[in-house]
Amino acid sequence: MPTKKELLSQPIQHIDIKQHNVVPLIDAMQSMAYSSRDAARAASIYDMMLRDTDCGVILCLAGSLISAGLQKVFIDLIRNNMVDAIVSTGANIVDQDFFEALGFNHYIAGDEYKYGAGDADLRELMIDRIYDTFIDEEELRICDETIHQITNSLEHRPYSSREFIREMGAYLVKEGKTPAAGGRDSIILAAYEKNVPIFCPAFSDCSAGFGLVAHQHARQGKPMVSIDSAKDFYEITQLKIANPTTGLLMIGGGVPKNFAQDIVVAADVLGVEASMHKYAIQITVADARDGALSGSTLKEASSWGKVDLTYEQMVFSEATLALPLIAGYAFHKKAHAARKGKQWATILNQVPVTV
Repeated sequence: MPTKKELLSQPIQHIDIKQHNVVPLIDAMQSMAYSSRDAARAASIYDMMLRDTDCGVILCLAGSLISAGLQKVFIDLIRNNMVDAIVSTGANIVDQDFFEALGFNHYIAGDEYKYGAGDADLRELMIDRIYDTFIDEEELRICDETIHQITNSLEHRPYSSREFIREMGAYLVKEGKTPAAGGRDSIILAAYEKNVPIFCPAFSDCSAGFGLVAHQHARQGKPMVSIDSAKDFYEITQLKIANPTTGLLMIGGGVPKNFAQDIVVAADVLGVEASMHKYAIQITVADARDGALSGSTLKEASSWGKVDLTYEQMVFSEATLALPLIAGYAFHKKAHAARKGKQWATILNQVPVTV
């Protein structure tokens, strides 16, 4: 059995779309068939979405994406005004992005570990596995405790996940966890600096949950910090009302997908007639046949009044293959050149705080 140091020796390297001009490749794929043509059409729709300067772009993240090497793609989308809001699983934002912002890494696992061989030995070494990727459990515990410290430092009241994640961004700046101070760039930091709100509708389902539960356990019977999921929904619905033209770039499915799609219906519940999402792209390997949400098509979403059918595209592909092509195409076509970014966090920071 290798030692822990030997197993955690090859950090995952995040792909840099700026270094790879995929425009000729995607253009060639437009004349192919199957998933290649779907990916090419999705790239064209994302390009179109960004050139529509009225459009607010919502990025949805599900699955283990940052650990797989896609962190820099999302940072570049934020810093180049190619996304205006993010809806994500907590794992991507906390266990993976914030984790790396603290100075830790995800590591390449050998092929022999992909299907569970040696998992009991990994447990003994306090190494956690995500398919062919390793994480140091002891470092994850530090991440959990950091969230606990942030929680304890806040005013004791309910927060939307968006408010809490903004405080995580403020923590990174305060503690010098920034490129300017010799640290790393991160999704949370870029979003904090660019006023891009991040929502995690199931925020406790990650390392944040451990920090929050420790905080609440210590403050039983006293005022405490909590996460208000209804406030999350209300805040993102306010963005749809303020900016009627919207587009979705969805990686995976699950809760982030449904949460972002539902704001059209939520606006209607509030008595505001809101247009369906004008543009929608979903990259997924999920199948529609089992009736689950992750594989349900965007055409199905149209039956609920959520997604317009004119500019929608499903791409049945694994995200680490398809996303760099789709995002890289729009980046190198300079689709974002005229975009200034919606600065949506500034709108939400004006929403009254309820105690």
